[in-house]
Amino acid sequence: MSEASSKRYKSELPDELRSPIKHHLVLHRIDPEHRVRRFYSLMIEQDLFGTVRLVRNWGRIGTNGQDLVEIFPSEIEAGKALEAIAQEKRRRGYRDL
Repeated sequence: MSEASSKRYKSELPDELRSPIKHHLVLHRIDPEHRVRRFYSLMIEQDLFGTVRLVRNWGRIGTNGQDLVEIFPSEIEAGKALEAIAQEKRRRGYRDL
């Protein structure tokens, strides 16, 4: 691929379309006294059909954990849900990574 065609390809694809992941937040909770080492990941993504999804992944640190996918009509509504879940997790002792 020539340099000119490489530049043309890069300009054809806007930044917001290069990655399906729009927002990603990772929280963790570590309490050695109670043997707690957990993570909670929240990610807003958009699939090829434009569907906005909030993907949650949680479990013990070092494992793949569990997943839950929720579909939202807009990125704004998914963002509000992400913030509500993050606030609840922070109240329960989770901290930003």
